[in-house]
Amino acid sequence: MLDIKWIRENTDAVDLNMKKRGAEPVSSYILSLDEKRRDVMGRLQELQSQRNKISKEVGQAKAKGEDASHLFESMKTIGPEVKKLEEEERALQTELKDFVATLPNILDAAVPEGKDDTENVEVRRWGTPRTLNFEPKAHYDLGEDLGQLDFETAAKISGSRFAWSSGDLARLERALAMFMLDTHTEQNGFTEVNPPVLVTPQTMYGTGQLPKFGDDAFYTNDERDLMLTPTAEVSLTNYMADRIVQESDLPIKFCAWTPCFRKEAGSAGRDTRGLIRVHQFNKVEMVQIVHPEKSNEALQFMLGCAEDILQKLNLPYRVLNLCTGDMGFGSEQTFDLEVWLPAQNTYREISSCSKCGDFQARRMNGRFKDKDGKNHFVHTLNGSGLAVGRTLVAVMENYQNEDGSITVPDVLKPYMGGKEIIKAVSK
Repeated sequence: MLDIKWIRENTDAVDLNMKKRGAEPVSSYILSLDEKRRDVMGRLQELQSQRNKISKEVGQAKAKGEDASHLFESMKTIGPEVKKLEEEERALQTELKDFVATLPNILDAAVPEGKDDTENVEVRRWGTPRTLNFEPKAHYDLGEDLGQLDFETAAKISGSRFAWSSGDLARLERALAMFMLDTHTEQNGFTEVNPPVLVTPQTMYGTGQLPKFGDDAFYTNDERDLMLTPTAEVSLTNYMADRIVQESDLPIKFCAWTPCFRKEAGSAGRDTRGLIRVHQFNKVEMVQIVHPEKSNEALQFMLGCAEDILQKLNLPYRVLNLCTGDMGFGSEQTFDLEVWLPAQNTYREISSCSKCGDFQARRMNGRFKDKDGKNHFVHTLNGSGLAVGRTLVAVMENYQNEDGSITVPDVLKPYMGGKEIIKAVSK
């Protein structure tokens, strides 16, 4: 969430930011609301001051044994007006806060300008796509031919955009997650967490999923209105909700392997087959909570952690610096990793690493205390390390053989009990 004081002092920057994101200017509306609220506050404080003054005079009159009835009459007229102004101020404050909560984060100066994902800037590529001497199969055909990926059964159980994997493919997905977690904890210094995947609306608000993206979330009918998390970022980052840590505690680095749930609202007709865009998927998420001065450094570190996983798996990929028109709501700057998929003959997103500045920290009131005892908002970052289902897709397609079998990447063999080839199940 943006600071209202900062908005007052930087109206041009706010409107320019909205323009870069393809939205209308908002500062004049915010300032008009804020001016109304402050006007009401001024009148309220004046009346409260009068009431306090009269109360003091009543006390003095009583002490002297004098008649104070006329003062009580004045109090009677002030009381209802104070109550009315208090209600008006609360309503304006709520309206202002609710509107500011819908405003996206301020973009970093390093974010390239562009209208949509076609204008993202490629930063670098790693690896060379394997040359296949046969027509590559898509992962869903590979999985079904192996008898270990079943979309019909999943649809029967849950409807469209769900998957049922079994046997060696199910184990391969688990192996990928274990490999990612081991790498991030043992090599990169993250602490593994097993967080809740059911959270309150306030928790979703803290990371910016609400109120803007409520249509993409799955809700329960629990009396607490619990929601299924779209990413472990929600649970992990909200560790800082209403918390003050010591400066020496920073950075805090968490990672988690969880199921994620998204309605994929607005994606009708896109990636209707396979594992690319499903309602439930597994992801290893990285979150960092850092000192404001370390934000940029932390983003590059996190991006490097995600790249390292792809390099260890020997999967070709490219890094994109997302443009202004493709940026996420809560992000200041985002780098996407796109992995090569032979069957599609293109790169597809497999990780997104973002720095959010103090945007989320303000929403959840997460702070640190410096050496002088002063409190400051922390900075938060998040990144996929990686989307496990999509990594499974990439391994299947890049390690496929002409006979439809799949070679197990070297780094995953210890997690697969030494198995080197995934073959079709016997019928």
